[in-house]
Amino acid sequence: MPLTHLDKTPALVIIDLQKGIVSVPTIPTVHPIAGIVQQAATLATAFRARGFPVVLVNVAGRAPGRTDAPRPDVTPPPDYADLVPELNPQPTDHRITKTRWGAFHGTSLDAYLRDLGVTQIVLSGVATSIGVESTARAAYDLGYNVVLATDAMTDRNAAAHTNSVTLIFPRLGETTTTPQLLTNFTT
Repeated sequence: MPLTHLDKTPALVIIDLQKGIVSVPTIPTVHPIAGIVQQAATLATAFRARGFPVVLVNVAGRAPGRTDAPRPDVTPPPDYADLVPELNPQPTDHRITKTRWGAFHGTSLDAYLRDLGVTQIVLSGVATSIGVESTARAAYDLGYNVVLATDAMTDRNAAAHTNSVTLIFPRLGETTTTPQLLTNFTT
């Protein structure tokens, strides 16, 4: 469902646009990562200009459970979890460091948003089918109105990205693009 309107107090939540994820040149993404970062930065600038909360999420760990997928046993570089500078992080931004796929589990995100009276979150970032989708599912379960800026997210797997955008996201909220969302700031 396309975006109908922005609530009185929306928040932008940007997932995992950090140096250690964005700067891996050998692993291509469905959409060029530079464009995704630019769209997220555009949204962050617009939200800040209107006094709406901006939440910058990074990942610095993982769940301890076993999986069938191989897990590389490498030590990440020291700046792995640092946000990309293009987001222009501001002192007013709220930062969340997560150790799971979604930004709500084991973090203060829900309490922070509720304290501000936020009823709607706009999501962007990487990966569409993992961090973004997990956060969207949790937000939906917690009762937030969920908006997914589909031109401000990407994945390393085209089929997973398409599945999230076309089949999962419409069941969790409203999908939009950055330009469409920004028109809601002027109406």
